[in-house]
Amino acid sequence: MATVSDFVIQRLKDWGVTRVFGFPGDGIGALDGALGDAARHGDGLEYVRPTHEEICAFMAVAHAKFTGEVGVCIATSSPGAFHLLNGLYDAQMDNQPVVAIVGQQGLDALGTFTQQESNLERVFSDVAAYVHTIVAPQQAQAVIDTAFRTAITRLQPTVIILPHDVQAMQAGSLSPAHWVARSSSAAASPAITPPKPELERAAEIINAGERVTFLVGAGATGATDQVLEAARRSGAGIITALRGKDVVPSDVPFHTQQVGLLGTLPSLHQIQRCDTIVMLGTNYPYGEFLPESGQARGIQVDLKPEQLGVRYPTEVNLWGDVASTLDALIPLLNHTDDLSWQEQVADEMRGWEREMEAQAMVGYESGANPRRVYHELNRRLPENVIVTADAGTTADWYGHHIRLRRGMRGDLSGRLASMLAAMPYATAAKFAHPDRPVVCTIGDGAFQMLGMNELITVKKYLDGWENKQFIVLVLHNDDLSQVSWEMRTEDGNPMWRGSQDIESVDYAGWAELLGFKGIRLRDDDSVAAAWDDAFAHDGVTLIDAYVSKNVPPLPPHITKEYAKNMGMALLKGDPNELDVIKDSAQALATEGIERVKGALHLGRDREK
Repeated sequence: MATVSDFVIQRLKDWGVTRVFGFPGDGIGALDGALGDAARHGDGLEYVRPTHEEICAFMAVAHAKFTGEVGVCIATSSPGAFHLLNGLYDAQMDNQPVVAIVGQQGLDALGTFTQQESNLERVFSDVAAYVHTIVAPQQAQAVIDTAFRTAITRLQPTVIILPHDVQAMQAGSLSPAHWVARSSSAAASPAITPPKPELERAAEIINAGERVTFLVGAGATGATDQVLEAARRSGAGIITALRGKDVVPSDVPFHTQQVGLLGTLPSLHQIQRCDTIVMLGTNYPYGEFLPESGQARGIQVDLKPEQLGVRYPTEVNLWGDVASTLDALIPLLNHTDDLSWQEQVADEMRGWEREMEAQAMVGYESGANPRRVYHELNRRLPENVIVTADAGTTADWYGHHIRLRRGMRGDLSGRLASMLAAMPYATAAKFAHPDRPVVCTIGDGAFQMLGMNELITVKKYLDGWENKQFIVLVLHNDDLSQVSWEMRTEDGNPMWRGSQDIESVDYAGWAELLGFKGIRLRDDDSVAAAWDDAFAHDGVTLIDAYVSKNVPPLPPHITKEYAKNMGMALLKGDPNELDVIKDSAQALATEGIERVKGALHLGRDREK
């Protein structure tokens, strides 16, 4: 007869799961054995085993992001289970359906302080929307189904705890009985549409607006056509949150990319000047970059009802899926002939792109310009590419310089902003789309965390990928540079070598040791050739980019507080003071020149 482990595997398949990310251990041993047995018989699941349980969880999140399916990760009891937490919080905070299956010691040992026995339900109670221990075979179906149904409908992680002895029990069959739930492996559709009166109120607000701005997040994934049609009818400008970057194609002229510290000046101006803001599938967390209270009438559309109206005093909150809601809303929107707002937005964005190119062309004595590295990457992005970034300065340069056209994908750890996600995301993207090129952009600090070891995983599975092009860009500056800049500009403290220095490693040499192509990029003149060489190679390439750590990730607008804190940090004796002053001055001078040029250019265009 089939065991509980056999039943779990079949039920995962019933829910459409074809791939799991796992790391073995005795606490989950019986399930591991059943997975192996199913694989030998040709009817199992694809089992991907990276080098660490934490990576399993991040890969499950990335699988959910890049496929729209449920991501599944598996780990053993206490130590393995604990390692999943960071990735599961990434799923929770970025609203991704992930199911974690973790082992536990036998039922008789619970509460007796035995080895690796922990209160896992308590451990996971904060991160998971549903967490439960299967204590009997008759309970397995209901717990598994509830975990999947909850993950899908609530867009959250859930956890199934599977004690070792229960894994090997006989599954049996379910029949009508008291206390026995016979559950369904069907999830409700998330295509929710708000009532028509609410849609009509939203349409009235948008139709009355003269300067409408759409703020679009990752919750609008799959609704690109609807967003663009609504914007065309209403004459709206479009801003995307960082995780929503790939929802709206970069070649839409009135799409001004992101807003905030990693954003653009045209996006900031949209926020400051709009009279109507429509938030589509985003829980944008930086309230200081939203309109002043009373400046703009607000509408929000989101599948997460608890996040409606939490960031801005919106008049109408539409609980619904963005695509379905816009399908119902668009017929109620008036066609406007006044496109002056869109044209103004597009004019400013063209000027901003010239400024970004000028910033990329600035030369620095202390290493290659990281902006140049991203600028040249952007010029060479192939169709259908998937780009990932970590949460350090790679996120700044990704936001400032990467422009994703239709069909391209890009992502990073959003609200959690974990440094660790870039490589697990990139590797999971390759499993999800083995026919597409993948580019991972990562800082040397993050690469030493969960990057170097994941090249081993890439080596292990490379032969199974149809398109073997996998490029890793490592920004090599021997500094936790994002944190160094945050110390200066947020707290007025100088960079402290004791916490910030990173031991220099020959990253290209590490790639070559594994049999991959390594490229050492040491100056700006080598950037274009490095990318040409990487994209010409049908395999794994690591670009070891020796870049300056002193290039400032300038926000679109320098506030008094930013300037004051920077000055205080330098007065306290920053160890990189001279280079920071010199490189910041070059960047600011370029910014000033380009904005004057942009103003003159805009004036000439308007005269015409």
